[in-house]
Amino acid sequence: MSEPGKRRDEIVVGFTMVLALAIVVAGALWMSEAHLGALGAPHVARFQTVGGLGVGNPVVLRGVRVGRVQEIRLAEGNWVEAVLQMSPDVVLPPSPAIIAQSASLFGEWQAGIVSMEDPIDDPNVRRELNVAAAAAENGTWPGATLPDIGQLTAQAGRIASDIASFSNRIETAFDQEVVLNLQRSIRDFSATADQINSFASQQTAILGDVAGDVAATSGAVSTAAQALERTMARIDSATAGGGFDSVMTNITSITGDLRMTADGFRGIVALLQEREPSIERIVTGADSMMTKIGTGTGTIGRLVGDSTLYVEASAAIAEFRSLLADIKQNPRKYFKFSVF
Repeated sequence: MSEPGKRRDEIVVGFTMVLALAIVVAGALWMSEAHLGALGAPHVARFQTVGGLGVGNPVVLRGVRVGRVQEIRLAEGNWVEAVLQMSPDVVLPPSPAIIAQSASLFGEWQAGIVSMEDPIDDPNVRRELNVAAAAAENGTWPGATLPDIGQLTAQAGRIASDIASFSNRIETAFDQEVVLNLQRSIRDFSATADQINSFASQQTAILGDVAGDVAATSGAVSTAAQALERTMARIDSATAGGGFDSVMTNITSITGDLRMTADGFRGIVALLQEREPSIERIVTGADSMMTKIGTGTGTIGRLVGDSTLYVEASAAIAEFRSLLADIKQNPRKYFKFSVF
């Protein structure tokens, strides 16, 4: 090989090696997330626990990568501090806080920047942030940690085990005998419902009969009221012609007597209170008698419902009027007067 060709090959090999070295260095810088330009001031976040967050994990703001975790260290009071290195041009939200959370299903973590003024749905995260904010000092940010996928999976496994155990207990409790007892209970309940329905039908029929009896009783009472009205008309007619004044005089006298007997009536009321059980029995008997009167049974019921008494009373009044007229026309027939 000639000298110029050999020299050209050496140049090509050297250039290739330099290019490969540059690519390796750039990849290493990219993988290590080194920042070649100016860096912003570091910020410290305080956690109770950081979970799987480690050095080199990204720091994100609203889903955009703005820095990396530079250091994680223990602090006084059982706190864990994470030093965050971010770009100088990042505009931080008011009252910033950090939430460490799982970024993927492969165990990668990230530190998300949030604002304490924004609503946080998880009450556990809100409680951790409040505790860290109360203990924050020297400008440290409060931090909270979400459970990772492994913890959630373990929790789901425990829940599944509890559900399986509960299902086994239900299956053990509801054996064939329990099912048969439940079927018998359902049949007994159905029979009881049928009995209640039959009883309700019977009571409905009885209520219909009672309503009919009430209607009949109302008719009887109406008839009795009409008869009483006619009787009062007869009495009013009989007291015409000066008899009413006499009746009023007698009523005045009776009123005086009533005033005199008021004290005695009070004593009678006290005696009645002492005899209340006997009075209840009498009222019960009277109620039975009124029932018979309303239904037209018994002697009084027949008298109230029958017009014979009215007819006979009318005939007696007519005979009495005829007797008075005969006395006026023939007084000597009934009275004898003698001077000597």
